[in-house]
Amino acid sequence: MNEIHILWIDDEIDLLKPHILFLENKNYKVSTATNGVDALDAIDQTRHDVVFLDENMPGLTGLETLVKIKEIRPNLPVIMITKSEEENLMEEAIGNQITDYLIKPLNPNQVLLSLKKNLDHSRLVSEQTTSNYQQEFRKIAMEMAMVNSYEEWITLYKKLVYWELQLENINDSGMLEILESQKQEANSQFFRFIKKNYKDLLNNNELLFSHNLFRKVVVPILQKKSTLLIVMDNIRYDQFRMMESTINTYYKKIKEYDYYSILPTATQYSRNAIFSGLTPLEMEKQHPQYWKNDHEEGGKNLFEHEFLTAQLKRLGLNSKHEYYKITNLYKGKHLADNFQKIKGNDLTVVVVNFVDMLSHSKTELEVIKELASDDKAYRSLTLSWFKNSPLLEMIKKAQNMGLQLILTTDHGTINTQNPTRILGPKEISSNLRYKTGRSLSYIEKDVYAVNNPKEIGLPQTAINASFVFAKEDLFFAYPNNYNHFVKYYRNTYQHGGISLEEMIIPCATYEPR
Repeated sequence: MNEIHILWIDDEIDLLKPHILFLENKNYKVSTATNGVDALDAIDQTRHDVVFLDENMPGLTGLETLVKIKEIRPNLPVIMITKSEEENLMEEAIGNQITDYLIKPLNPNQVLLSLKKNLDHSRLVSEQTTSNYQQEFRKIAMEMAMVNSYEEWITLYKKLVYWELQLENINDSGMLEILESQKQEANSQFFRFIKKNYKDLLNNNELLFSHNLFRKVVVPILQKKSTLLIVMDNIRYDQFRMMESTINTYYKKIKEYDYYSILPTATQYSRNAIFSGLTPLEMEKQHPQYWKNDHEEGGKNLFEHEFLTAQLKRLGLNSKHEYYKITNLYKGKHLADNFQKIKGNDLTVVVVNFVDMLSHSKTELEVIKELASDDKAYRSLTLSWFKNSPLLEMIKKAQNMGLQLILTTDHGTINTQNPTRILGPKEISSNLRYKTGRSLSYIEKDVYAVNNPKEIGLPQTAINASFVFAKEDLFFAYPNNYNHFVKYYRNTYQHGGISLEEMIIPCATYEPR
């Protein structure tokens, strides 16, 4: 540990000699000043790591000295020492950004604890977090070898996300690399699990998937109280975790329903499934006027409101509902400014497309590539947007209106790193993480191939047309112009395939605080 330099300011500094000797024996360097003027000169001329400041001094008072210290060195930690516990004095000191305060008479260990808490905190947390993950690493590896169910994969993935966020906070690149290798191994095993079990999982009505989420989660809440359902397109579990502390200011979480997106993990399939309460195959059969397959012209998500209305009718719910899709800042602000108009609705649905646009912009815009260069930056950018978004304004107003809140997404996304070759006819679908069409040629070990799409609830777009889903962090690349294609799409955020990040996604219910 580098030597910590303390400046102790007190007009009775001689009486503090025992404390100073105690700290010096603990390898702290202590300088002293007996008044505010000398202290300010010392701070101006010498680097200090922390200041102990007596509140009651002749001349410049402690609070006056504090103000001037912050003018010179705004980020210098100041620990106020006082004989008084008057509330207004403490409020003024805290308002002027003291780091901590101690009450006289001082105890040596009390002084030491304050230093460790405020200066060594990051180091101590870092060391403990690293130690804890090292112990957990082996447990996760053992769990990974045995995990073999829908629920166990959700638990394991949430544990990996927890440690990713913990290690990110302490910025331990070595531990993060180890965790990243664990995530890669987990995705490899998760792919094998999905490839083997997806058909049976999808047909198990006890499990939560996109097409039964509304019936199982939203309807029971809607029947009790007016509800705001927010569907944020393309939100991963780690991004959701980052936003939670802001949401928790206004809403208390009741229950978390982590669930699986259907395949393909793409908006036209998974989000339409949420609103229709049907698999894509059922949508094509029951609502051919609304459903469009990949090769058909036109928007693929233009009828979510119609799908929702049909589902409510099918479920026998005569609920007054409205649907809004936010695709730009203007639409978001307009709805937030006029949010009172939803009063009286049983159900209000807001679909927010920002994060999906962000992930696509990373592919196309150099400035977004810089701002979202990796998962940590991607999370940070998402959080920054959320804290300043019209969506948060809507959440605040919904709290004041006493609405129940359900927050979810349609699928996640993964940072694609490695190409896998594919060949097919001109009408092959364009998504980089899944393909559908006839006569597809691909590397078998890299994909989950489904020759009879109807078995997993998907329409067959043509005779002999199949679906293939890319595993882990792969993306499909055509042999023509291969190197340019790979360079353009590597390290971009894509969805549609099979990974923990794309398939295991959050849904949480809240009540107003």
